[in-house]
Amino acid sequence: MPENASEVTAAGIARLAGVGRAAVSNWRRRHADFPRPVGGTETSPSFALAEVEQWLRDQGKLAEVPLRERVWQQLADHPSTAATALIQAGCALLLVRDRPTVWQELTAASDERVAELLLPTAMEQVLAARFGDDRGELFRELGASEHSSGVPSIAGGVHSVPLLRSVAELAGELGHRQTYEFLLGRFLDANLRQYTLTPPGPAALMAAVAGPAGSVLDPAAGAGTLLRAVEHPEALYAQDADPDLTALTALRLALHSDATVRARCGDTLRADAFPEAAVDAVLCHPPFNERNWGHDELAYDPRWEYGFPARTESELAWVQHALARLRPGGTAVLLMPPAAASRRSGRRIRAGLLRRGALRAVVALPAGAAPPYGIPLHLWVLRKPEAGRPPASELLLVDTAELAGAAGGRDKLDWQAVQTAVLDAWRRFDRDGTADERPGVSRSVPVIGLLDDDVDLAPARHVPPTAAGGGAEELLLVRDRLADTLRLTGELTPSPAADDRPAPWPATTVGELARAGALLIRAGGPGATAGPHVPVLTEHDVLAGAAPSGALPEGPEEEPVLLEEGDVVVPVLGGGSVVRVVDTATAGAALGRNLQLLRPDPAALDPWFLAGFLRGTANTRQASSYASTATRLDVRRLQLPRLPPDDQQRYGERFRTLAAFEDALRLAGRLGEQLVQGLYDGLTDGTLRA
Repeated sequence: MPENASEVTAAGIARLAGVGRAAVSNWRRRHADFPRPVGGTETSPSFALAEVEQWLRDQGKLAEVPLRERVWQQLADHPSTAATALIQAGCALLLVRDRPTVWQELTAASDERVAELLLPTAMEQVLAARFGDDRGELFRELGASEHSSGVPSIAGGVHSVPLLRSVAELAGELGHRQTYEFLLGRFLDANLRQYTLTPPGPAALMAAVAGPAGSVLDPAAGAGTLLRAVEHPEALYAQDADPDLTALTALRLALHSDATVRARCGDTLRADAFPEAAVDAVLCHPPFNERNWGHDELAYDPRWEYGFPARTESELAWVQHALARLRPGGTAVLLMPPAAASRRSGRRIRAGLLRRGALRAVVALPAGAAPPYGIPLHLWVLRKPEAGRPPASELLLVDTAELAGAAGGRDKLDWQAVQTAVLDAWRRFDRDGTADERPGVSRSVPVIGLLDDDVDLAPARHVPPTAAGGGAEELLLVRDRLADTLRLTGELTPSPAADDRPAPWPATTVGELARAGALLIRAGGPGATAGPHVPVLTEHDVLAGAAPSGALPEGPEEEPVLLEEGDVVVPVLGGGSVVRVVDTATAGAALGRNLQLLRPDPAALDPWFLAGFLRGTANTRQASSYASTATRLDVRRLQLPRLPPDDQQRYGERFRTLAAFEDALRLAGRLGEQLVQGLYDGLTDGTLRA
């Protein structure tokens, strides 16, 4: 594909330059030589990629377009749909990985010969070896004839060969699996409203709860995140109603492991693709609140062993489908809406699951764990009863709301604490059939006590709360610490002093300093290539003055920006004026989304001097752009004075003292809130005297 055939949107330009979209809009308004649109619409124009690259280089905003961005633009601009192009890319990656010698022979031929004679044959062989007879159904929707395996369509013709060559080149740089994860992640990010995705954290937890399993089914597979989280599987079964997503997921799983992959498209409840399956585990994040799930035509389906679900109880249909596809003793873990644990219309089925010992645990996750992010979802852990084995007499209930962290919400969860608490409670319960009570976290409840008129299984109604405020002794410690902190704030309280020198000084901008090499600008948005244990400094952490609390997602896999001591971190959303200088404790963490990093050259800029002047109200106001729903900061437009090193250090020391005073005020506020709430709780529950 010729370079000038590719187009890029404003969002793509922002990604290339490591800035926000507001900065691109500003460039279009302020620079008469900015490239003109060549396509798109008036509200969402597109630009020639080659022209944009050249303009960014001329402005000092871009050294070179990364290969991954070039490949993504080729895929997004493909004459067919992006999904079809991504499927072609996945098939090529399988070929490159499984038959590298064949691929090398292909690359030596012309594009025409590769497309017409060699590539379809090679792909047919590798897909047949990986997917067997399923390949015809997987790829038929992409334009092949009814009796074809779909491979000629997958190969894509001569216009697809340059894309496939580029994908193979990127695989040499990132690896086959990482390349596909990057491209799939970009595709899913661009279609967020079309797909409901399970985040990596809940997926890993669900797979860990299910335990070691040779064969695993996901009957609502989506992008395959749940199946991808399974460790060392032998066979993976996936079904989804979307044909494109089914094919993409099949390729994802095939590139991720050597397990046998069987993926089929279809409506699981109406047209089960694996009716004879008896798998070791089922993992599922089913669609919620579906009224048209097949209630009328499935009334006599043999899967409803525990009762025919009401029209409003589609989730209980998925629960029984999962149990029907398990071998005796197999485990299913489903992500469920909290209403399914208490709706009166489902109480008879819940009672049946309890009486027969099929439902083993209900785990309440904190809000923000998975979509829909506004409600605290539940995990249901089920086990298919075994003949001759008495049903379990207790149900494990776990409530992780108090483990979510003070802020809660999406991207702000202490997910490691949640996962540890759930697995500790479940593994003890699974081993012993009961578990010690942990106030505020978990409780093992006799089944007979739950079989009342409501059969309400919501953990919050059964797990006892923690001791209010931790008791009188802990509250005394909080009070003493608060008193010490208040004394410290008094010592650190700054005294304003007037300056006789004229202001403003001769000024420069962050953008000019970057072009001069005095500092480096990097944007946040980490991937997973740094390893699973690298903490992430999130936007919330910067605003709250907290330690890094985020975690690296599994995809898209992009090289994270790792923080170094002396870096200056600036949030770009919200129009605030908070800036953070990275200390020794924070160094090594990854930079989170909606943050930008300024790494000053110590010989040219003092980091505290830089951070202090960036916090000026007038400075942030003139560098901000305003949309209907958000304010975005263009870091390159922030100004600071041109001062010699001695003056920079003098100002920097003053700014450092101000930051210490601010930290002490934050701590005092948190301790005060903890003391007040603890006293309220202790007085109201009787653990403290009036």
